[in-house]
Amino acid sequence: MLDRQAPEIDWPAASTIGSILKRAGLISPVKRRRRPLDQRRPCTPVQEPNDEWSVDFKGWFRTRDQCRVDPLTVADSHSRFLIELQIVAPTTEGVRPRFERAFREHGLPRAIRCDNGSPFGSRGAGGLTTLSVWWLKLGITPRFIRPASPQENGRHERMHRTLKAQTSSPPADNASEQQARFDAFREHYNRERPHEALGQRPPEDAYRASQRTMPDREQDPWYDANHQARRVRGNGEIKWKGKFVFIGQALVNELVGIAELDTGDHVVRFCDLDVGLIDRRGLFTRFAPPREGLREPGEQTA
Repeated sequence: MLDRQAPEIDWPAASTIGSILKRAGLISPVKRRRRPLDQRRPCTPVQEPNDEWSVDFKGWFRTRDQCRVDPLTVADSHSRFLIELQIVAPTTEGVRPRFERAFREHGLPRAIRCDNGSPFGSRGAGGLTTLSVWWLKLGITPRFIRPASPQENGRHERMHRTLKAQTSSPPADNASEQQARFDAFREHYNRERPHEALGQRPPEDAYRASQRTMPDREQDPWYDANHQARRVRGNGEIKWKGKFVFIGQALVNELVGIAELDTGDHVVRFCDLDVGLIDRRGLFTRFAPPREGLREPGEQTA
């Protein structure tokens, strides 16, 4: 930070400054953490800003007046730029307006990394919710981590640890004061706080807005001639070969494509994501959400 503010001065090395502060009693000793085991499941490599955003709710807590707060956090995985930090309801209705604001201000990412919980993921076809269905229609790929595997979103979890230490230990008197703390943290985190992974630069220096802009209107997905298109009804069903087949509530009113396989079964697709299979008996089997590390059927583990 000193180098950026006054580059003409020959400042001492960071280690020397640290020694001076320690001798003056201005640095509190930090308990060393035992080095964790490497599970060999690193975060997805990203090459530039907006290749991937990550989203999560920092665990809810109560302010001193006993008001529950659920902080939504959205960050760019490449630059660590904190795009959103807002107290909202953990529902699609609470979250979607914040994403609309972020998409209009910063453009669209190529993918969003998230967990499998509501409102991002579900146990339905393809792991989709109405929120992640909307992402797909905008050309954004949901990247679901495996259940109970926060290490697969490690960058975001590390930011949450810093956020908790600086804003909610202890919590503010009320939700309004807590949001003010979050706003100040986001400003400092993005514009001032050096980040080791960025060569001690703040995230703002490494971030730039996406060239993919938020469209004014949503369009139905396009399917090629090998697909038969069906509109999902209000009860989550489609009509297929004279029968009603339940696909999923998350896809109500959406257009899906159905393509025949060599086996005689039919794969159901939404945008670029295969969400399930209609077998020759007309029974639908949903696909699990695509995740890194999942085994193929019949594949043996080492």
